[in-house]
Amino acid sequence: MNNFSFYAPTYFAFGRGAENRAGELVKKFGGTKVLLHYGGGSVIRSGLLDRVKDSLKAEGIAYAELGGVKPNPRSGLVYEGIELCRKEGVDFILAVGGGSTIDSSKAIAAGTVYDGDFWDFYEGKPVTKALPVGTVLTIAAAGSEGSPDSVITKEEGMFKRGASGPAYRPKFSILNPELTCTLPAYQTACGATDIIAHLYERYLTNTKNVQTTDRMIEALIMAMVEETPKVIADPNNYDARANIMWAGMMAHNNSCGVGRSQDWTSHQIEHELSALYDCAHGAGLAVTMPAVFRYNMKHDPARFAQIASRVWGVPMNENDLEGTALAGIDALQKFLCSIGMPKNFAELGAKEEDIEYLANTCCYGDGSGNGKIYGFTVLDKEDVRNIFRMMV
Repeated sequence: MNNFSFYAPTYFAFGRGAENRAGELVKKFGGTKVLLHYGGGSVIRSGLLDRVKDSLKAEGIAYAELGGVKPNPRSGLVYEGIELCRKEGVDFILAVGGGSTIDSSKAIAAGTVYDGDFWDFYEGKPVTKALPVGTVLTIAAAGSEGSPDSVITKEEGMFKRGASGPAYRPKFSILNPELTCTLPAYQTACGATDIIAHLYERYLTNTKNVQTTDRMIEALIMAMVEETPKVIADPNNYDARANIMWAGMMAHNNSCGVGRSQDWTSHQIEHELSALYDCAHGAGLAVTMPAVFRYNMKHDPARFAQIASRVWGVPMNENDLEGTALAGIDALQKFLCSIGMPKNFAELGAKEEDIEYLANTCCYGDGSGNGKIYGFTVLDKEDVRNIFRMMV
């Protein structure tokens, strides 16, 4: 295990009715003028936004509003939010929604207190300062409610990039599993796929002797495999929703990733799919992960065989680790298909003729398209082309 520092100070309020504590928690963390940031109509139709507003009013906290966040959140709305926060004297941002809303809120939080273009943070500049952010989560998926990360799509060119820094960790996150019960089965499955991807990409490590975090990751994947079909069959299964919601946070606040190298190849490749086709991130990952894993499996068959045996129940064959590994990847893909996720380019709505463009944007490097992806293995543009071809 490698040396590490880990500090994850987010305050979590979990359970039924927890959204009614929004005002109390904003005040606890020093907010006096809030930007309420949210997406479309669901938070309005459900009455959630009104409950949050009532909670703020009860604590005497003023607020401004900015709706309109879309999946794969856009840079244009971030710029609008930054301008609004400065105009209104906002000192706290409250995201009401899923990972897209939270990611957009984080970008606004950093951009508001920065003299330059917020996009600098999404081209490698560390995030060291931002307005405080709180969240009221409505979908278990991205894990942004507990992470120091944010992903934004730049509308000029339509590509996705990520930014990270301790200042992006929310001050508090409100997690009420009831708020996820109205999600369509497809969105629920997309969220579950994203959670599983966050776990797999921490599992694929080149660091030795990390049994503790290996076992944590395995347990969380097994919980997702057990609980997700329950909520697909019965959307109102509160206990299953609760387990998934907490697994989603644990999967991405990095408690499972400390002391080990990690692999974010599937995410980096998928980001270009969802940027170009505006597909759901989880659906893109369902197609991307098996292809990436099959391509990279020979780098360390034993690691893939280990998770195949421990999580998917594949009999371990020490004389054929590659066979065991591939059976585990097949089991993962079979599970994702069983919860309604796509299997290939055609089902995702992607096009084979776009592979060259996709490979270039994945391997953007200095802008020439000749960069590399560094993770479990090092991939160049030809490797990425081959991976995309495996998805067709």
